[in-house]
Amino acid sequence: MTVRSQAEAAPPVQAVIFDCDGTLVDSESIGTALLAEHFSAFGLTLTAEEAFAAYRGRKLAECMAEVEERLGRRLPESFIPEFRAASAEAFRTRLRAIEGALDLVASLSLPICVASNGPRDKIELCLSVTGLLPYFEGRIFSAYDVGSWKPEPGLFLHAARALDVDPADCLVVEDSPVGVAAAQAAGMRVVAYVPAGAHDAGMAGVPVVATLGEIAAHLNR
Repeated sequence: MTVRSQAEAAPPVQAVIFDCDGTLVDSESIGTALLAEHFSAFGLTLTAEEAFAAYRGRKLAECMAEVEERLGRRLPESFIPEFRAASAEAFRTRLRAIEGALDLVASLSLPICVASNGPRDKIELCLSVTGLLPYFEGRIFSAYDVGSWKPEPGLFLHAARALDVDPADCLVVEDSPVGVAAAQAAGMRVVAYVPAGAHDAGMAGVPVVATLGEIAAHLNR
């Protein structure tokens, strides 16, 4: 399987790779607000909006390293398990699918998968709570399993290999700059989901849709 030049004429899309958080499930605002809350307990004051802008789509350990540098001290080893537990509880009670996500994945006859920077148990919980899990069982790829986190291309390339599809024939649906950068580095086509009223910083030169229902129009471009 080779990565074709993006300058070549693109054949129809052969597979769709979805990010999870903020793309299929409305978890980003919940998760980043909780992160700000947990960081505040150690002396770093962030609004939910500031946390969303700074940490959306990023590896948790990377976010922690930045905070530790700002604080000038290490966070306790208990931080990650406590944050994960609080997030899981919030997702079970408050999480919803992004509007149009269920209709979109149910309508697709192409191979589809999820490729997320999140841990597998978090991805599966989010998809299960929102009713999306049956569409992706056996095709869930976590950066923690692959050992490559967006904006690196490794996770998306791993997903393409698992689907036995050339990277250039994959369409990635993303909502964050790090995810868009990873898809571009993998030589894949990418569409950014940016709902009305949200900022599209970091999405320059990338097709943007305001609703997931618009994704179908990009499958044969």
